[in-house]
Amino acid sequence: MKTSTDWIARFLATDPPRSKSLVMTIFGDAIAPHGARLWLGSLIELVAPMGATDRLVRTSVFRLAQEGWLVASREGRRSSYALLPEARPRFERANRRIYAPPGLDWDGRWTVVMAPNGSIAAPLRAAVRKELEWEGYAMLAPGLLAHPAADAPTLADILERVKGTGKIFVCSAAELPDSGSRPLGELVREGWDLSGVVADYRRFIAEFTPLLAALREESGLTDQDAFVVRSLLIHAYRRVQLHDPMLPLDLLPQPWPGSEAYALAQAIYRLTWDKAEQHLMAVLGREDAEAPAADAGFYDRFGGLR
Repeated sequence: MKTSTDWIARFLATDPPRSKSLVMTIFGDAIAPHGARLWLGSLIELVAPMGATDRLVRTSVFRLAQEGWLVASREGRRSSYALLPEARPRFERANRRIYAPPGLDWDGRWTVVMAPNGSIAAPLRAAVRKELEWEGYAMLAPGLLAHPAADAPTLADILERVKGTGKIFVCSAAELPDSGSRPLGELVREGWDLSGVVADYRRFIAEFTPLLAALREESGLTDQDAFVVRSLLIHAYRRVQLHDPMLPLDLLPQPWPGSEAYALAQAIYRLTWDKAEQHLMAVLGREDAEAPAADAGFYDRFGGLR
């Protein structure tokens, strides 16, 4: 691999991102810190180097608006799109997963969610299971889901969104000493199949390690290529993380490839974010002279960017 430009060309030829998913990545990584809104023309210009055509972008934002992620506005013949306020908490949760180091500090306690048979309607049961499994919970038995490092505000937000507040039992549990119990940590092997996650992380590492080497060796990275690299990086990393239950490192097989993947993503992001921001602001500025700079939270990503 000679240059990052060579890497970009090969990546787009072998694993081109789907336009709708790419637009979601762009909104989460690039647009959310800049006021969470941009003109359609700016979005089309940003994603064009990644193979997304004008038609595909228009179709993508239309579908994302229908699904409750974006809201459209018109000013004359121009259209703009913004993150729907109700969707922002989900973007914020995804961002915490992506940019924070893996392996939360764990106090040994598990969050247990219980909905005994007949206690709630079937549609609510299905909605709770779908949302919690997306957050990394495992169904250990019918009506019983658990996670060893769950975030209480996130759980409360999910139950409110699916209209399950006050209808489902939630408790915090820990291993009972001197009870003859199996170690609770062994539940990980029985509740979560991590083989697919491990394989995905290893593929990510194999794909992006040559890119890091190229970035460290070259000095002529353009602002546009920096934005493309940063976007493709987060797009690929997010895709892997969506299937990671984000369990405490204490409960995971060692060495855990998620830690290596995070360090790799962190290194590439730190090498590209500044030039990527220059490209982003130049594109946004062509449609909106008052486009806001990145908010303070942006600079906390991956342990700090300043």
